[in-house]
Amino acid sequence: MIVGSVDVIIQAERLRDGSRKITNITEVIGSEGDTIITQDLLVFQIDGEDESGRIRGKHVGTGIARPGFWDRARYFGLNHELAEALDAAQP
Repeated sequence: MIVGSVDVIIQAERLRDGSRKITNITEVIGSEGDTIITQDLLVFQIDGEDESGRIRGKHVGTGIARPGFWDRARYFGLNHELAEALDAAQP
């Protein structure tokens, strides 16, 4: 039931400097028995800290060019925005 109703999981985390960042954007792609299968689309990569101790980093794509919900994004006319976002996050 979860697999049929959830396309994307967005995980936010409090980092050691106290800031909150979105650390993972993960796609739910299916299930095998009772196990839900997911794949990361974007992850937050920590690059270090600035002079005041704040964490610096960026969101990096995992190389997934077309997530499983691509057709749904196209149906709503958002496939171009999705493609741009995924392309911009490539290392």
